Amino acid sequence: MASLGVVCILSLLACASCGTDHGTPVRPPGERAYAEATEEARRTGPEPVEGVTEAQSSALASAANSFSVELWRSLGARDGNLAVSSGSISLALAMTWAGARGETASQMAEKLHFDDTGGLHGAAANLLARWNDPERDSYELRVANRLFGDRAFAIEKEFLALTRDRYGAGIEGLDFRGAAERSRSRINGWVAGQTRDRIRDLLPKSSIDEGTRLVLVNAVYFLGRWQAPFETEATSDAVFHRSGGEPTVRVPTMHRTGSHRYAETDELQVLELPYEGADFAMTLLLPRAVHGCSELEGQLSADQIARWIGALGYEPVEVAIPRFEIDPAEPLRLAGSLRAMGMELAFDPRAADFTGIAKASGSEDRLFIAEVFHKAFVKVDEAGTEAAAATAVDMGPTAAAPPFDEPPPPKVFRADHPFLFLIRDVRSGVILFTGRVSDPSARS
Repeated sequence: MASLGVVCILSLLACASCGTDHGTPVRPPGERAYAEATEEARRTGPEPVEGVTEAQSSALASAANSFSVELWRSLGARDGNLAVSSGSISLALAMTWAGARGETASQMAEKLHFDDTGGLHGAAANLLARWNDPERDSYELRVANRLFGDRAFAIEKEFLALTRDRYGAGIEGLDFRGAAERSRSRINGWVAGQTRDRIRDLLPKSSIDEGTRLVLVNAVYFLGRWQAPFETEATSDAVFHRSGGEPTVRVPTMHRTGSHRYAETDELQVLELPYEGADFAMTLLLPRAVHGCSELEGQLSADQIARWIGALGYEPVEVAIPRFEIDPAEPLRLAGSLRAMGMELAFDPRAADFTGIAKASGSEDRLFIAEVFHKAFVKVDEAGTEAAAATAVDMGPTAAAPPFDEPPPPKVFRADHPFLFLIRDVRSGVILFTGRVSDPSARS
């Protein structure tokens, strides 16, 4: 059986694009042509699509966030620090879904919350074009998509055209059948080069073999400076209560007092820290209970997160959050989680239907998803954030200021125990990264 690898990574560089022949189904044309296509891919990305409605753009954001929360809840049982770019995973699977047919396509659409009435790929192209805006200098965000195909494998022209035009995905030919290890090294090398070596050895040994026919890659790199940076001189060691009953640790903790978007309930505090440019923000979800993070994760939903964010209002807040870095040694393998969420057919070598990508000439070339690998790097310090790679709680409006001349005392947001964070595109509403800090003294 031939496998279809979906690799979601966090990376640097603009979206890739190449001009593949639009004749009959394409057989990769050789090293020279692929070198030329790769060079073109460095220069161009998806162009905005006219006619995409606001409702279609909103539907894409809603789908991405609903999938984000459901995937997180599936992964949340893992101990320790954790970070994922569900936005990256959703885009990689959207490309894959474009080549699915029949029940496989219907099941993927249901679990990814995609509206199968059209417009999704155009909305994705517009989002990618804005994220990759070359004129922007307030923060750095680059999203790259790339296909790595076996040179001797025929890929449908319509699939190549759609992934190129809507996702900026160029295609590079590799010899999976005759040089699987060298192909794996090539993909890993491309990943490392795009991420300033933040993502290394994404594809572990034996993840590529002679049965691999196509690997789809989505890569995201984000570097944002806080709108109001923390003063380095104000950082000092403070106690952090780790999860799982582990002994407390002292970790470098950043401090700042000022006006912030803030909301609270009896069980939760919510704080938003915007980045320069105001397009993106980090939203921190801090349970009141020291060991309340697991319960909070069990309550997550896309609608609940939207309500918490909608309740934010400006308040004077005394903020204390630890510096942290999440840099896992091994990638996440997501196939099991995705199957458990109900996306079973895509991973079934006998039932998967990806004939929109390639028409199988025999059972050995029938495509299915063998695995989804994902790795995320997130670093938060005084300057900002570098990131490479859903119980209803009613929150009332912010109370009116008391009729006194002196300002009210600031709220205290002290993240001295496990908490969750979201990195959100404020304009579209898409959650690009989700993470949990259980122990700031650990990197994975």
